[in-house]
Amino acid sequence: MFNSLTGPDDANLSLGRKLFLLNWGLVGLICAITGVGIGMLYSAGSGWEPWAWRQLVRFIPGFFLMFIVALIDVRFYLRVAYLAYAACLALLVVVEVRGRIGMGAQRWIDFGVFVLQPSELMKIALVLVLARYFHGLTVEQIRRPLVLVPPIVMVLVPVALVLLQPNLGTATLLLLASGAIFFSAGVRLWKFALVIGAGLAAIPVGWEFLHDYQRRRVHTFLDPESDPLGAGYNIIQSKIALGSGGLFGKGFGQGTQSQLSFLPEKHTDFIFVVLSEEFGMTGALVLLGLYALVFVYGFVIAVTARSQFGRLVAIGLTTSFFLYVFVNVAMVTGLIPVVGIPLPLVSYGGTAMLTLMIGVGVLMSVSIHREVRIPRTGAPD
Repeated sequence: MFNSLTGPDDANLSLGRKLFLLNWGLVGLICAITGVGIGMLYSAGSGWEPWAWRQLVRFIPGFFLMFIVALIDVRFYLRVAYLAYAACLALLVVVEVRGRIGMGAQRWIDFGVFVLQPSELMKIALVLVLARYFHGLTVEQIRRPLVLVPPIVMVLVPVALVLLQPNLGTATLLLLASGAIFFSAGVRLWKFALVIGAGLAAIPVGWEFLHDYQRRRVHTFLDPESDPLGAGYNIIQSKIALGSGGLFGKGFGQGTQSQLSFLPEKHTDFIFVVLSEEFGMTGALVLLGLYALVFVYGFVIAVTARSQFGRLVAIGLTTSFFLYVFVNVAMVTGLIPVVGIPLPLVSYGGTAMLTLMIGVGVLMSVSIHREVRIPRTGAPD
């Protein structure tokens, strides 16, 4: 016996079986990366305060939340996908109406007890809703252009709201992660080529809508030496710190650029530079190796999942995680303009930590329930 949303009744797993199937290797990697992050925040702040202790306090409940999310049947996330998306969309609207302003942007909602950044939660909700939609489609239906209109709208609406904050970096990553799901679902490459072509053609128009600080970031990326004490200061100091670290670094707590406060935003956007200065290229490669193992685990989970929903969720979450690591590292090394993207589990941040732990929990839920078959739920003709 089964229904269209829950699948076979005998697919339910006991708690003991779920704990046995839990991806403990992935759990260990998450703890290791977070440990690196707390260590770097301790060094950047010259002690447990003001960042390291708070990050640890946030991680502990987030760690248990990750387990709870992982043990919930993956079919539950299928059922609540549209509701979660609608809730996050509503929060993004609230940000525009009554959001808290910080560093020139309106991205947060202050609930008194805690401050929430809804765009972070949308990263997960958008993956769930797209996976839910495409799960109900056949290959033939995906080839019909009109069938792609609803998911495109699902992507563009939150992206537009995030752009209004303004938050170009997160908006771009939402688009890229969504593109990975579209591709994995079977959307033809020529349709991507059309979208990319239209995007390139719209660059001159989009340039006119950029804020002044966003334009300065592009100019700084192209020529950071043009304003070494202004817009180019961050990336110049970052490159100095990266180069001074050498092969093995200056030692824990001995980085001059971070300890003498030459390096800006050292606890958030540029935390990777703190690590590179103190532990050199060796330390940087070790951290990137840990991230690479997380990516491998994520894509293996996607490949082994039997349901289309599980595969797409795993691909979407893993791609999103990869993009945030790639963009942050590329940003602080001068390969792309500075866009204010944190390094997952290492940069200081409450909502980012919460979102990452929830995302990893959902990914592990897909792993635990990888044998569960979820019937297609139907789609528009």
